[in-house]
Amino acid sequence: MSTVESGIPGLDELLQSEAGYDLGGIPQNTSTLVYGPPKVGKSIFSYQFANHGLNLEEPCLYITADEGMKQLQQNMIDFGWYLQNAMEKELLYVIDSISSLSGAPIETTNTYTPSKINDPTDLMVKVGIGTRFVFKKSNEFRSVFDSLTTPFAFNPEPMIIRFLKTYIRRLQEAGSTLVITYTEGVADESTEKILKSVVDNVIMLDGSYLTFRSSEGLMGTAEYQITNQGLVLGEGEIL
Repeated sequence: MSTVESGIPGLDELLQSEAGYDLGGIPQNTSTLVYGPPKVGKSIFSYQFANHGLNLEEPCLYITADEGMKQLQQNMIDFGWYLQNAMEKELLYVIDSISSLSGAPIETTNTYTPSKINDPTDLMVKVGIGTRFVFKKSNEFRSVFDSLTTPFAFNPEPMIIRFLKTYIRRLQEAGSTLVITYTEGVADESTEKILKSVVDNVIMLDGSYLTFRSSEGLMGTAEYQITNQGLVLGEGEIL
């Protein structure tokens, strides 16, 4: 099975099992939901996943829904990860769906565009534009949606689920490997069950342990810490 290196120290090693699996990373062209309570490292996971790919010259479509472009850049700089070079190489395309709420004019560039968090139709149009942009670089690319938490706050839950299904289908048809984050408890329990069912893989972060379940039935868990290098896994085991 083809895989994509996660960029999370210890995670790819965890996903190599002696019981018939040899993943060594996240299964390629799948969708992975990273969820858990607030402040457990979900966004940091996204930063690492995107940054690692960019370091490998793998294009990335990045949707930021919880923080604006400037804050995203600053948060990544705090870990020593810089986006400017990737944007200059046109390896990174960012859709900023939160900054427009400020009402201030936002300049669109060839690698950055604003969208509206309360208008999933507009966001899907921008996703189409961004997908075509990164696809020209490679038909195997990464995509990040960080996070679904804010869209759920501004839109009816069924609308976001419909958006998510379409988003995943279009990105996978284009050859992308997706990471999507979500803060547990924001949507109804029934909606969360649907959310977990429409993705291929699920990663739960609880502040102490990371638990992974893949579309191939592989499950593993490991302790983790948030360091100045991002998330770092300790010893783990395949369940």
